[in-house]
Amino acid sequence: MSLMVYYPDQQFTLSTMSPLQVYQQRLQQNIVDDPAQLQAILALDVLYQQCLSVSQNSRGLYLWGDVGRGKTFLMDLFYQSLCSQSLCDQNIPNSKPQADKTVLRLHFHRFMAMVHQQLNQTSGIRDPLTYIAKQIAAKYSVICFDEFFVADIGDAILLGRLFETLFQSGVTLVATSNVPIIDLYKNGLQRDRFLPTIDLLLQYTQSIHLDGQIDHRLHSRAATSTTSANWLTLPSTITPQAVFTLLYQRYPQANASIANTSDSIEICQRAIAIEAQYGQLAWFEFSALCQGPRSALDYIELAGRFSHVLLSNVPRLGGEVRSWIKARGTEDGALATTTGERQLAYASEDDPARRFISLVDELYDQKVMLILYSDCNLEDLYVDGALQFEFRRTYSRLIEMQQWA
Repeated sequence: MSLMVYYPDQQFTLSTMSPLQVYQQRLQQNIVDDPAQLQAILALDVLYQQCLSVSQNSRGLYLWGDVGRGKTFLMDLFYQSLCSQSLCDQNIPNSKPQADKTVLRLHFHRFMAMVHQQLNQTSGIRDPLTYIAKQIAAKYSVICFDEFFVADIGDAILLGRLFETLFQSGVTLVATSNVPIIDLYKNGLQRDRFLPTIDLLLQYTQSIHLDGQIDHRLHSRAATSTTSANWLTLPSTITPQAVFTLLYQRYPQANASIANTSDSIEICQRAIAIEAQYGQLAWFEFSALCQGPRSALDYIELAGRFSHVLLSNVPRLGGEVRSWIKARGTEDGALATTTGERQLAYASEDDPARRFISLVDELYDQKVMLILYSDCNLEDLYVDGALQFEFRRTYSRLIEMQQWA
């Protein structure tokens, strides 16, 4: 038995097997056996059975480790298996229908964008965070967060009250991250205000470290890496115009409407320059999407509109790290000075790099293929800046995206 579900804006087939059963099946098909994943898949399988039971609320899971260790893959096995039981499997004792509450699966930055939007709509409501959390808890029994990473003081302050209400309302959290719970928002501004949130996560989730040595994004595609099309490899060898032509010839299913002859499109009620569009294929300059005032909300709407995005003239990011003074609250993860300003250490190209990281995360999460046009090698896109840890995930995802072709 199988059924179709959507998350978010995607479609895939679900079987009514448990996460462990699906994982064992995939081992026989197309994934590399990694003993480091065993503890995580066993814990996810136990949690899956608990979520189907009418018993008390379950303690969630926090899966963390280096990029490419399979965290998102394992969490999605859990999510897909749980969704497949939404109509109640009569073969499982004490199982219950999930019609009244569903399962939410989102990239963490998209969830925070959703919360900020709802805050803007709760003017006049006393204690709006508690109100929003109760609204979420009334709809979802399980929340799955991909890429849990806190870098903004505003988000850090919001999360404490939000999580406290969600957990007290019986919501189970499953999250993936590149850092352990105790290192979330490390060295962040006013981090002491985030410590209660860390305590909540330690109390309501079991932390599992995926510490294997296999990067599955690289390993599983090693056999095909030598056959990658030359229009996907960096540095680019053909013009972006030629790449765009190849795209709509190669993907006729996205070739569903007449070409857009306008030089801009509207995203989040703002005009963004576009080089070319044909159906769900779009070509943007790097400067249009990653220079200037752009946010995760822009990238969420962008990813919902297109299936393939060509980004041209991507520069080398990062650079020499320098110290800068910025007004309190304008950037994330820095220490306050006695004058009310903050001393920041970052490279001149780190602001567009942050936006690029956010863009890649959203396109990856919604399975939108990103094709880069650049004079740089892929491994040289980011060098020497303050975001080297964050960019490791981006580099891994860009490699995987190349193989979606």
